[in-house]
Parts: sequence; structure tokens; C-alpha cells
Amino acid sequence: MSMAQRTELLVIGAGPYGLSVAANAQEHGIETVVLGRPMDFWRTQMPANMCLRSGPDWHLDAAGVHTLEAFLEERRIGPTELDPIPLEVFVDYTDWFRVNKRLDVSERMVVELTKPNERFEAVLESGERIAARWVVAAPGIRHFATVPSWAAQVPRERAAHASELVHFDELAGARVLIVGGRQSAYEWAALIGEAGAKRIDIVHRHRVPRFERVSWKFADAYVEETLRTRGWWRRLPQEERDVLEAQFWEVGRLTLEWWLTPRLARAPLHQWPGTQVVDIVPGHGHTEVALTLSNGERLTVDRIVFATGYKADITKVPYLHGMLDRIEMKEGFPVLDESFGTSVDGLYVTGFAATHDFGPVFGFVKGSAASATIIVEDVMLRRR
Repeated sequence: MSMAQRTELLVIGAGPYGLSVAANAQEHGIETVVLGRPMDFWRTQMPANMCLRSGPDWHLDAAGVHTLEAFLEERRIGPTELDPIPLEVFVDYTDWFRVNKRLDVSERMVVELTKPNERFEAVLESGERIAARWVVAAPGIRHFATVPSWAAQVPRERAAHASELVHFDELAGARVLIVGGRQSAYEWAALIGEAGAKRIDIVHRHRVPRFERVSWKFADAYVEETLRTRGWWRRLPQEERDVLEAQFWEVGRLTLEWWLTPRLARAPLHQWPGTQVVDIVPGHGHTEVALTLSNGERLTVDRIVFATGYKADITKVPYLHGMLDRIEMKEGFPVLDESFGTSVDGLYVTGFAATHDFGPVFGFVKGSAASATIIVEDVMLRRR
């Protein structure tokens, strides 16, 4: 067996959180290997014409130098020229960030992570091995897509989670049901309408959300407090947590983006708020699906899109299976210390899977630079 490659820090995942912590670690002189396909989920599981909900102030750089605003300035694009910011612009920014940080991302994939001794060992698809003192797992949301229980009754070729359906040409002339009523549901409705769908029905249990311009500036103080006081979120009284979570719910869930309104007005959209699917019958030859809603309405559709979000469950991250008996968990989340450390010494988890102990902002790009700062500070302390 060949000798394992050795490094101080191994970062698994090359999305916003992985890139951010890897760049910060490298700038602090920590020998770092980062594995993954850069921004792969953003490139392959988000529609090309998607737009971001955030502004130009959200970025990846813990040093505050190679920011999205700096990228736009270099490209001579005024911050107000992109409103909203197209997905492709942000992905281009992350490529620019990697180049400027001289961050070498290896597109080798980890299939297993263990800790047989004081070092971790990652086994790659190729059979190669990497030994590391510390590991940052940044799994993003890819493994956490959730669908309703009745989804199992739908023929596989007739349904998909929103993250699995990002090319819409095949839906021209189709009757499409979207299950869910938040941003992705309505943005997919606009995109599917623009692709020429014959009819779009959107079903959700809550009332129709508002479509307004909102500000995410309240999250700035949240991030600053997280950096100022280690463990800040978990020490907050429950009443104060509830207030902050209500703000995120109001801005991120109850209110959708204003720029969807004219696009939805052009779509063949039928809304069914306050309802849910109660019965489903696959059609003849699995070419269509008949559904009954809780209000008695009956629909026949060609495709179903589950815009039903994500729910953290660390047991679904394949490369962590060998560590699960050692990772303390709560409600699917890893239990983390004030530095994003798990119960396995030297293993950190960041991003969406860290939101239980660090709060909802760490499910957004906004939290990436702060997470990178905290993790790297902890590693630097351990190196002494």
C-alpha cells in the first residue's frame, strides 16, 4: 500500500464555506489540502438563470480583501448595476477568489474518513489516502434535500426535488405541479413558465407570501457578535434567539423577492394556498399523475417539483459514515463546540450543518468568512 499524503489541515468540500476556510488557513501558514469540485452544487444543481437573494456585501474572504465588491469593482461593475445578482456572477466571483488566493483545489473526492490514531485518514475514490491533523467537513446542502412522504408513490421519472431539476426546456408544453411556497418554489415557477410550460400549479399549506424588497442588514450585527463572543448564539436566552429566528423567517421565508412579481404575472400560474396533496394516482403508463388536494380540487400533471427545502442529517454525508459512532448528534445536527468542533477532536463541521449551534446565518454565504475566522483561530491555537 502506498504512503498517505500528509497535511496539517484537510478541507472536504469546495463550496463557499470550504473555499473560505481553506483560503484563510493557507493565508495563516497552515498547510492545507482542499478537496472537491469548486462550487459544484451551485454550478450543477441551481438553474443557470437563477438570481441571488443577497447583495454585493456577502463574500468569502475572512481578510476582507477579495470580496464580491472588490471583484465587481475590478470588472468595473457598479454595485447597483446588478440588482438582483445573477448566480453566474457570484460563481465567477468564487473563481476569481480562488485565483487571487492561489488556492489549489483538487477535484478528488473523499469516500471515507476515519481517525485510526492521532491523525485522520481520508480515502479517496482513486484509492489514494490523505493523513491530516485536522479536518473541516463542509458538506453544504447536497445530501439534505427533503421531500414529503407521499413522494415515494410518484413514478421517479415524473418527479424531482428542485435541486435535481435545473434545466427546464423539457417542460415546454407540460403541466407542472410545484409543492412548496417559499423562494425556490416561486422562482422555479417563474423559470418553468419562461420555458413554456402549459400550466403551473403551486401548492403549499401557508398563505401566499409577500413579494417585497427586504434588507438583510440585521445579519451584520449577528455575525459581529458571533466573532466577538465565542459561543454567542448558544448562550443567548431562548427569547432572544426566538426574536432573531423570527427576523430570518420574516425576511427569508415569509417575504419573497420583489423581482419575481412581473415574471410570475406572465406565467400560467395557479396558486393553491392553504392546501396540500391528500391523494395521488399514477396515470396510465406513468405518463401523468392525478392528484387530489385537501380542498377537493383535482389536478392532472405531467411533472411534480418538490421545492420542499433541506433538513440537516449528518448521517447522510457518505464520507462521514465511518465516524458516526463517535460524532455526538442532536436532531440530525452534529453537536459543535464554540469553534465548530465536533465531539471527535480535530474534526470541524461548518455551513448549513452547523446552524443548530451557530444559528440560521450560517446556512447562508454571509456566515462563511466568520466561520473561517473562528475555525482557523482554533487551529492556530492548537499548533502552538
